[in-house]
Amino acid sequence: VTGASFVVFNGALKTSSGFLAKSSIVEDGLMVQITRETMENLRQALRDKKDFKITCGKMDAGDVKEYVDICWVENEEKTNKG
Repeated sequence: VTGASFVVFNGALKTSSGFLAKSSIVEDGLMVQITRETMENLRQALRDKKDFKITCGKMDAGDVKEYVDICWVENEEKTNKG
C-alpha cells in the first residue's frame, strides 16, 4: 500500500510497449501510465462512481503484478484526511 498526495493518470502508454500499465512514485505522488483503452474505461468508471482496478507490469510477467485500485467509500471519515 502506498500513500500519495496526488495521482496522475497518463493515457499515452503504447500497447506495443509490452506493459499492461506502469506505476511509479513521482515526488510525493503516484503516476500511472495506462493505454488509451484503459483510460476510457477508467473515465467511465469514474463517471459511474464504480471501483476500478488497474493491473501494472509486463504482459508476460506471470504472477508478479502490481495493482492500482480506485475505490469509492461510503464513509469519508475513515479515509486519510491529509
